[in-house]
Amino acid sequence: MLAKVPRSVTFGASPIVDLTTYRLVGMVILMTTQPPCLPSAAGDGAATGSRTPRGSARAALIAAAHSTVRKQGYAATSVDEICAAAGVTKGAFFHHFASKEALAVAAAEGWTERARPMFELAPHTRLDDPLDRLLGHIDFRLAMLDGPTEDYTCFVGTMVQEAYSTNDRIRAACEASINAYCEALAPDIQAAMDVYGAPEDVTAIGLAQHVQSVLQGAFVLAKTTNDPAIARGTVTHLKRYVRMLFGRGGAA
Repeated sequence: MLAKVPRSVTFGASPIVDLTTYRLVGMVILMTTQPPCLPSAAGDGAATGSRTPRGSARAALIAAAHSTVRKQGYAATSVDEICAAAGVTKGAFFHHFASKEALAVAAAEGWTERARPMFELAPHTRLDDPLDRLLGHIDFRLAMLDGPTEDYTCFVGTMVQEAYSTNDRIRAACEASINAYCEALAPDIQAAMDVYGAPEDVTAIGLAQHVQSVLQGAFVLAKTTNDPAIARGTVTHLKRYVRMLFGRGGAA
């Protein structure tokens, strides 16, 4: 069972706000549920006539792109909708971004930064055993699979499914973001391989890509049912596979 408690922390030099503490089987997990500058409800700023402070407009637009594209898809999301969700004017949009495509590329880069706390702040990253850190990461991702589909699915995974053959700039930005995730996960996998061994054809980056593939597939399955249960089952199988691969065995 998950208990959610709003928190705020500082990551590096920049504040990360609106964090949620997840308690799952005795673990405390931090994740960003809402990036800086995103209004508490999409469109609130525009609806009330309030506007996002000028200095934060760019960040608000990126955060609004993350939320609206995950819910509606890239093609179905208009610049006007993003501006309304961010609480900024269309003029402010074009001050920061030359086009919707330019925002999409910047938002993909922003998505990479938004994911960084998973590898630097979450408590499982402080475990001594590298396999425990890897399994803790999978538990972390499992804990995120809750609530509306758009709240836990992947921005770059959603966007690249639409744009991979029609917009190479967006495809490349999504590729870079997904690769950054795999590269961040690979060191713990390599360390686990060094301690526990692994089949000769297994590589750290290959297993990291498999983790990412299972997660992206789990998101697609969840979208077909509008329910995270099927995604949780898929990620539980992933954890079971990793345990078996490294000879840990037992229940997932």
